[in-house]
Amino acid sequence: MRRQKLWIAMLAATATLGTSATYADFIDDSNVQLKFKNFYLDRQIEQPDQTKTQDFGSWTQGITLDAKSGYADIGPVKVGVDVLVQHAVRLSGDRGDDDYILPFSNGKQARDFGKVGATLKAKVSQTELRVGEILPVTPVVHFDPSRQLLTTYNGVWLESKDLDKTKITLGYLDSINARYENQAQDFKLWPNPLNTERNQVKSGDSDGMYVAGIDYQATPELGLSYFYGDVTHIYRQNYLGVAYNKTLDEQNKVVTHVRYFDNRESGDALYGDIDSQALSLKGAWTHGNHTVDVGYQQMFGEHGEKASFFPTLAGWVPQPYLANWSVASFIRKDEKSWSLGYTYNFADVGVPGLTATVRHYDGWNIDNGAGNKRGKEDENNLIVNYVVPEGKFKGLGLQYMYIDTNFEDVPGFFDLEEHRAAITYSYKF
Repeated sequence: MRRQKLWIAMLAATATLGTSATYADFIDDSNVQLKFKNFYLDRQIEQPDQTKTQDFGSWTQGITLDAKSGYADIGPVKVGVDVLVQHAVRLSGDRGDDDYILPFSNGKQARDFGKVGATLKAKVSQTELRVGEILPVTPVVHFDPSRQLLTTYNGVWLESKDLDKTKITLGYLDSINARYENQAQDFKLWPNPLNTERNQVKSGDSDGMYVAGIDYQATPELGLSYFYGDVTHIYRQNYLGVAYNKTLDEQNKVVTHVRYFDNRESGDALYGDIDSQALSLKGAWTHGNHTVDVGYQQMFGEHGEKASFFPTLAGWVPQPYLANWSVASFIRKDEKSWSLGYTYNFADVGVPGLTATVRHYDGWNIDNGAGNKRGKEDENNLIVNYVVPEGKFKGLGLQYMYIDTNFEDVPGFFDLEEHRAAITYSYKF
């Protein structure tokens, strides 16, 4: 019923636009792109039980129509509509995907799947209201671009920049459409499955998620932020962030942040009592074409009876606001972790658009329960990116990622190696 009301509101507003709006800016300021993504993922898990799947992954071709209108004037309000149509086709044979990229049910991958979303947007001055499909970028909820199709949400979202140096965010998210799903689902807590019965929307876990936040740029170098998120009946989260970024001279700049999360159960506490905190610190120094980054992260407190991790949404939703977040995630009870990375930009050796990154993560002190040995995990990454900077194929992107993850005394998790390769291109009309 809640989703039906959202769509009814969008259709009514669009009808009003069609009868009374001036279309010049609506059409002339539009931005329409076709986005192509050829994506390959291979994950080999050292599963000691040989009867279980060791080999996961797929090779897929995705195409996305991303159409953003300009704004038409209806009195003092500017109104527009955005449409996002995503579709992916499996090119490889059927493999044990298990929800990494494609829908997976009855032991098989889907041959293809897609999703369609639309957003009505209304703007007054520097305040914009969006109703429909939402792609949030906040510390408490974030969309996921890491696989073939995007994780998206449905709801109402308001952002205002009318106050000097300040951005205010308010939102209500009704549901999630995960990267491997083609329909909206109610919220659940990871690592519990988003939906144990494929292609059947289940209810009763959460009424939705409320979001409120403020970003304040105190000085050109110093940024402050506070966010609150409440996934009703599951968890609520308070976030504080401080960022200090400074350009020292033409060759040197520093980027730093300190981020703190406080997590508690919400409402009926469907996944148990939660009383946990996370401290995340990261700094990066760029000298010419060289960048070195260092991160430290620590988990505190209790994480709930049914999920002994930093609370994140089911559907493999990322948490990029943690300093150490990757395949291993480093969010287990009492875990401490550090990371060290190095990035080189090949522009100064005549290959503009090419960068390479190596990074190591190391986590320890994982609480496995009274009387059990503390666990450890580590991960090594190699990431190579190339974007054609000019010429006929300008914007063509190539990426390769190698991921090596190792676990010691972490029940239920096994060493793995993963290769990812992606070719991307956007055609603008």
